[in-house]
Amino acid sequence: MLTDTHAHLDYPDFEKDFPEVLQRAEEAGVTRILTVGTSLESSRKAVALSEKHPSIYAVIGVHPTSALEAEADIITPLRELAKSPKVAAIGETGLDYYRMPGSKLMASDKFEGKYTEALGSTMISTEGAILDGAYKAAQASLFQQQLDLAVELGLNVVVHQRSAWDETLEMLAPYSGKLRAVFHCFGNSFEQANELFRLNHMVSFTGIVTFKNSTLVQNVAARVPGERFMVETDCPYLAPVPFRGKRCEPAHTRLVAEAIAKFRGESFEEIASQTTRNANSFFRFNAR
Repeated sequence: MLTDTHAHLDYPDFEKDFPEVLQRAEEAGVTRILTVGTSLESSRKAVALSEKHPSIYAVIGVHPTSALEAEADIITPLRELAKSPKVAAIGETGLDYYRMPGSKLMASDKFEGKYTEALGSTMISTEGAILDGAYKAAQASLFQQQLDLAVELGLNVVVHQRSAWDETLEMLAPYSGKLRAVFHCFGNSFEQANELFRLNHMVSFTGIVTFKNSTLVQNVAARVPGERFMVETDCPYLAPVPFRGKRCEPAHTRLVAEAIAKFRGESFEEIASQTTRNANSFFRFNAR
C-alpha cells in the first residue's frame, strides 16, 4: 500500500530489533522500503539487505558530505553492485554546502599564539577558502560521476541538496531527458519545486510535514501536483509527531502520508495509491 522511498536500514540504530521494525512496517501498510546507501560500505549493506528481504530494495551511492573521504574509484564497485536486480536507483548523491570545512577552521584556535591577530585571521581565512574550494570540487566530481553512472545504467537518482540549490540544478541541467531526480526530504519553496517539475524531476516529503513550525513544507505538500511527489522517512532521522525526537522507522511512512492527506483534503487511501504509483514509475523494481 505504501512505499518508504528513503530509509537507512543499514544503520546500527536498527541492529537490535530489525525483524520487529519490518513487522511494524508491514502492519502499518508499508509494503516496500528503499534503503539508501551513503558510502560504498553502506551501499553494499543496502544491497545485502535487499537480497535477503523481499520488501526491501536498494539505492546505491556516496553522500556528498563523504566526498573528501570517498575512495578514489567509487564507480567500479557501484557498477558491480548495480548488477543486483534489487538495485532501484543511484544515490543518495548531490551537493551539500551547509557545513563547510573553512567555517570550522575559522572557529578553531589552530593559529592561536603563533601569529599576530591580523595575520592569523588572514591566514585562517585563506586556508579556509582553499579547503572550501577543494570540498566543493570533490562533491561536484562525485555527483557528476554518479549522474554519469545512472545514465549508463538507465537508472534515476536520489538527490541530497542542502544550501546548494543553484549549483545542484546547474549540474543536473546537462542530464535533462537522460534521467530523472527526486529531491529527497524536500524543504524548499513551492516556486523551487516548480523549477524541478519543469525539468521532469520529483520531490519527496518526510516527517517534517508533521512539525508545527514547518508551514513552508506543509504548504508545498498541499499544492504540488499529485504525480510529482513521494513519501519517505529518512529513518532513523526525522521521526514524525508524535514520535519526534525518537528513532524514526519505516512504519512512520503512514503518519507522513496521513498528514499530507489532511493538508491536501484527500483520503489516506488516495495518497497511498498515488505515491505508490509515483514510486513505481520512478524506481526500477522489476527484476532483470
